[in-house]
Amino acid sequence: MCPMSRETVLLDEVAIQKSLIRLAHEIHEANHARWGDVILVGMRARGDILAKRMADYLKRDAGVSVPLGALDITLYRDDVGTKAKLPKPTEIPGSVDGKIVVIVDDVLFTGRSIRAAMDALMDYGRPAAIRLAVLVDRGHRELPIRPDHVGKNIPTSPGSNIKVEVKEVDGRDRVVLEEAN
Repeated sequence: MCPMSRETVLLDEVAIQKSLIRLAHEIHEANHARWGDVILVGMRARGDILAKRMADYLKRDAGVSVPLGALDITLYRDDVGTKAKLPKPTEIPGSVDGKIVVIVDDVLFTGRSIRAAMDALMDYGRPAAIRLAVLVDRGHRELPIRPDHVGKNIPTSPGSNIKVEVKEVDGRDRVVLEEAN
């Protein structure tokens, strides 16, 4: 957090868990007729963690398994030269040809990261469909991209920031709005 900003907790651990369980069940209901063709692919560095949790909830609550992957979009971003970041491995569970690939991300903002994710995914084959599930949709799209499944719509000002923290990386689960004072 910047020294001149304030934080507001928008979602706590329980609210995140409820949102992810609902998202997982929405995805299952929307694709139950072709469930064997569904793959969850989380965008690194937090979407992959959220996708794993959703897969776990589906196994626990609905008794269904779903192949799980992780996608690194570092080299596909349109700002690749402005950020010094080493890519992490992309892990796709088998072929995506003819599959319904659900991309999972933590926050949807401009849509540029999702465009990069779709570009990266296409290097692995030709899915029958690509769907998008996000924990938070904050608006302000620059590209014509919209999510199929949303945990929470949180309208924000363009200068604010939404930060998703997960236990596996940050030691706690919460979604925080950071606004300049």
